[in-house]
Amino acid sequence: MISRRISMVGSAIVLALLLPAYGSAETLREALAKVYRTNPTLTGARAGQRANDENVPIEKSRGLPDLGLNGGYTENVKKSSNSFTSPTRYVQGGVTLSVPIYRGGAVANSVKAAKARVEAGQADLRGTEASIFSATVAAYMDVIRDGAIVGLNQSNVRALDVNLEATKDRFEVGDLTRTDIAQSESRLAVARSDLRAAEARLISSRETYVQLVGGTPDDLQPPPPLPNLPASPDAAVDIAISNNPDIAAAKKAREATAYEVKVARAARMPTVSATADGGYVDYLGTLGGTFAQNVTTASAGVTATFPLFQGGYPAALTRQAQARESQSIEQTLEVERSVVAQTRSAYASYQAANAVIESSQVAVEASKLSLEGVRAENTVGTRTILDILNAEQEYLNTQVTLVSARRDAYVAGFSLLAAMGQAEAQDLGLDGGALYDPAANYERVKGRIWDWGEDPAPMPQSTSTVDTPAQNSTVGPLNTD
Repeated sequence: MISRRISMVGSAIVLALLLPAYGSAETLREALAKVYRTNPTLTGARAGQRANDENVPIEKSRGLPDLGLNGGYTENVKKSSNSFTSPTRYVQGGVTLSVPIYRGGAVANSVKAAKARVEAGQADLRGTEASIFSATVAAYMDVIRDGAIVGLNQSNVRALDVNLEATKDRFEVGDLTRTDIAQSESRLAVARSDLRAAEARLISSRETYVQLVGGTPDDLQPPPPLPNLPASPDAAVDIAISNNPDIAAAKKAREATAYEVKVARAARMPTVSATADGGYVDYLGTLGGTFAQNVTTASAGVTATFPLFQGGYPAALTRQAQARESQSIEQTLEVERSVVAQTRSAYASYQAANAVIESSQVAVEASKLSLEGVRAENTVGTRTILDILNAEQEYLNTQVTLVSARRDAYVAGFSLLAAMGQAEAQDLGLDGGALYDPAANYERVKGRIWDWGEDPAPMPQSTSTVDTPAQNSTVGPLNTD
């Protein structure tokens, strides 16, 4: 009877490898959709990109006309005794128009640099999206893994508890010694300690999930298969070089620095502006003598400035911009190296985890048979209680290794897709409406020149997790059918 109870517990442990900790409710796609809509890192990055978009109309404004009005009222409260014609009071107003004609190419190149940085920012936003999605996938899989490991450890504790009771029963009839009891008690105590540690890791994983997703990890379903994984590391690198958002961002940033060198050179070029202004003064009938009581003026002209010596400022500015361009060139190569290393590492990790899965599946089956054999041999006296305890521990270890390898393989596979630039919202088919398009805001603002064209007051787009319950280590019951 006792052996049958132990066997049933062992069967339950096997099922923990195949079953999620809860019933099916939330999928990985649903979790990623929540992250896409409400994660503050993503929504904040989008706001930052919208701010980056405004650099284009800001730079364009430097080449547009500047029109202004001025006016005032003056009251002369004390006049000189010989100022017979000085007015007592007057009002004045005027209008001034300045039109830049030539700035040495500074405006045009500043606009081009700003556009390049907008494109770099859009690529950075893609990279942020992929990074947050990778972290979410890891958190999702951590919850599933750690929930399964808690279930395995719970089953192991129950099995060792039953084993201890059976050992005590056999001791009572003189079949075993106190040493056997001590060994069983020691192994049970260690198992309970391991269970507490596993429960703590599960709570930590669930809290990380809440941090990223904004909701509790209730009833997580097994993830879907990963699509479009490459056949070799070289194929993965080829795709990454052409599609990785970090590389695209670095290239656009490098392009922007090249334009900024031209902007710096413009500091030693002549500038030309056209100006026009008009004025009106009304002395309000207080101007002495027979003079006219109001005056209207108007003027127009062209102003040219030819810098001859600026203390080396333009040359220093140009050298500084060239150094930054050189830095950007090196940073592009640095990013490329990093992406190549990440891609190859993720591919190797994915392949290694799959190999571990295959060997662990064999190990689980073998250790299961070994445990059953040791228990059977113990009943006829050819195996000791310590042999059973060791076999149970080996069985647990192989199951934990299998669960962990499945998590590692999926996370490494998704990281590989991210390095290849194929782990963004447009690649994952997320539900929940239209995807955010950073280019739409740029098209909206790039040509706006109205001084009063503000956006509505900012409102939070992400969600708070203050009201989410503190996570615990409770896992669903194992199915023993």
